[in-house]
Amino acid sequence: MPEKPRILVIERDPLSDHAAGRRLAEIYEVVAARSMTRAMVMLRDGDFAGVYVDGTLLPTVHWAGVLIQADEILATISDGVAVVDDQQRIIWLNPEFELLVDPSVAALGSTFFRALGSPEILGPDARPFETAAATGKPAVTELRVDANRYLRVTVTPVFERGETAKTISHMIALTRDITNETLQQQKINAIHVAGEELADLTVEELAEMSVEERTELLKHNIGRHMRELLCFDYVEIRLLDRATGRLIPLLNEGMTPIAAARELFADRQGNGVTGYVAATGQSYLCPDTAGDPLYLEGAAGARSSLTVPLMFHAHVIGTLNVENSQPNAFDERDRMFLEIYGRDVAVALNTLELLQAEKQSTASASVEAISREVALPLDDILNDATIVLDRYAGHDEDIIHRLRHLLYQAREVRSSIQRVGSTIAPPARREAGRSVARLQGVDLLVVDSEESTRRSAHQLLGRQGAVVETARDAAEAIALARVTRYSAALVDIRLPDMNGFDAYRRLRDVQPGLPVILMTGFGYDPTHSIVKARQEGLQSVLYKPFRVDRLLEAVEQAIRPSTDPGTSPPEAGRESAPAAPID
Repeated sequence: MPEKPRILVIERDPLSDHAAGRRLAEIYEVVAARSMTRAMVMLRDGDFAGVYVDGTLLPTVHWAGVLIQADEILATISDGVAVVDDQQRIIWLNPEFELLVDPSVAALGSTFFRALGSPEILGPDARPFETAAATGKPAVTELRVDANRYLRVTVTPVFERGETAKTISHMIALTRDITNETLQQQKINAIHVAGEELADLTVEELAEMSVEERTELLKHNIGRHMRELLCFDYVEIRLLDRATGRLIPLLNEGMTPIAAARELFADRQGNGVTGYVAATGQSYLCPDTAGDPLYLEGAAGARSSLTVPLMFHAHVIGTLNVENSQPNAFDERDRMFLEIYGRDVAVALNTLELLQAEKQSTASASVEAISREVALPLDDILNDATIVLDRYAGHDEDIIHRLRHLLYQAREVRSSIQRVGSTIAPPARREAGRSVARLQGVDLLVVDSEESTRRSAHQLLGRQGAVVETARDAAEAIALARVTRYSAALVDIRLPDMNGFDAYRRLRDVQPGLPVILMTGFGYDPTHSIVKARQEGLQSVLYKPFRVDRLLEAVEQAIRPSTDPGTSPPEAGRESAPAAPID
């Protein structure tokens, strides 16, 4: 007797209770399914000649038929797809979802969350199926499965067809594995937290730490983050000196002594990858150092490197370089992580620089204030001691010795203050400061009865590196010139004890060849001192009030060696409209 064809009967009540059911059983091998879930499984796994459906289930079966027809399409989706009923039981799933299911659980017929191993619901929606059912709109949540796997689930409701009121029959749960992007975001967040810690100190801690201690703490934290967070063992950080273009080593872990001591500049050629990155402001990934023309050995045996610029407000302030003993050890994710961390390092370094500048500025201001306050009293000591020394010359040798020692000590006090000021700045800034000091090593004598002029001379000329001594009248100036060699003298033509021409001649007699600059207010010269002095070689005249740049030009002109003794340089010009006065 031939086998009866199989037929699937989807029924609410036993088919044998009906006459139609008994007739079907005479012709077909009847396989009954009491639920849509069971029917979906049977249709997927078995062969049937047909399907008999209770009339009350027709809308559901229609939807299931559409789903079966789309099975091939859904099976190719890279995300997991599961269809659940109103009890959150899975009635269909594609192969990608099966890969997400807990191996110990039979997915079909199981509730959605149980099939995934009862994961932790992270949100934002703690009850996505209930939300979708209540709102009729998709709901999204994220899950943590096991310890280190993350899923994003989007639940979309499916409505019955032909109903006047919208009735939800099933829901589709689209499930995507977001483990990589979640772990990556977690690492980015950790990098940001680590970066914020670089410059995070309380006011109390800040007050107790020197700039050097803060720098060492910063270097320690960077090294720790590189090892523990980013897993980089060989690290080098260099800071860019904008004035010279030199890349100054700050942090060095694992680099060879030659590499650590190598002098590099921000230049595309001849300065390795580090110089190239500093010059271009672009990151550089070197997958194989053996074939890279830019690479200069850093870590011994390094086969790959990654270098990123340290950027602050779109300006390169340094470079961050990491290396590895294996080729192709770094990828685009490493570049992204290092650039993110590099931005925080740049902010921390800028904060440190501002702190250093603030402390330097405060200390410099203190030194300048001290220097300003003691300048004229020291000049008074020098003048009084010199006058007495001049009177005792050839008499009491013990008094002369004591007076000379007093002169030495007074000048040593001034020098000590200047030395303190010069050591406040960091080496790079001291170097830059020396390069722009226009009057470094120049000794000047300023003779003027007005205290404000003498005080300003100390301030303005001293800032340019000159050593300034002042006198209130010609007698004090002549006495100073007898015992001290000056580079030049600035003399007002209206002194209490002598006119400008006589003071000019006496100073030149005491110190032959001394460049003298005569100063006058608004060109007023009742004794014609300037005209007379010109006849005896005067080369420079300053008209008060004068600008600082005119003052500096006049001094530089006076101390500059003349190439043609018969030619007088042009005088420092008188301003048609008076500018900022020296005082």
